Amino acid sequence: MVFNMAQRVAARALIMVCLYADDCKSFPRALVSQAYFNSLMSAVGAHCEGKSFYTYDGFIRAAELATGFGTAGSDVLRKREVAAFLANAMHETGGFCYVSEIRKSDYCDSTKTQWPCAAGKRYFGRGPLQLTWNYNYGKAGQALGFDGLNNPDIVSQDPMISFRTAFWFWMNHCHAAIIQDRGFGATIRAINGGECKGRKPTAVNSRISYYQRFCRDFGVDPGLNLSC
Repeated sequence: MVFNMAQRVAARALIMVCLYADDCKSFPRALVSQAYFNSLMSAVGAHCEGKSFYTYDGFIRAAELATGFGTAGSDVLRKREVAAFLANAMHETGGFCYVSEIRKSDYCDSTKTQWPCAAGKRYFGRGPLQLTWNYNYGKAGQALGFDGLNNPDIVSQDPMISFRTAFWFWMNHCHAAIIQDRGFGATIRAINGGECKGRKPTAVNSRISYYQRFCRDFGVDPGLNLSC
């Protein structure tokens, strides 16, 4: 997804208005207004399943339920965290086009006996960060109050649950890396370490490009250690 200059100027104006408005209820909401989110979704193709699935309401409500997301540390780190989440989500979903993984597999790890795979269920990537593997569905479901093992499809059917699973994963695996200023590269490693160490440079560069773009829109330096 490429923003032209007019879109960038409009996005920055929207961000600055919200940052200084009295009705901005949270830092994530201040950075990502309804209009800004709509500007992202306007570039999503009409054929994409994510076009109507990924909603601002689902995103912002889930963000505000994720205690600490975009609210911990300095303003710089807060902006970087929101930028980093959106960048990884954009990459994982092909610019908010896909809800479910294209190449679907079972992703059942039978060694994780605490999270047994249900008969006939597959735990391929779903949602903004493409939640994958039976143990992640089980843990997310336990934390958020849904049956992730027996009903993994709900992550691709309910926008709110979909975003909440993404923030659940983020807060458990990526949040600390940003707040401790370890750099964007650490979030790539947490989400898909298989791309790192030169194995998939195109994918890594895609994530970095999105991150730098959001950082520019949010008026923050992206920091160091962008790659993994």
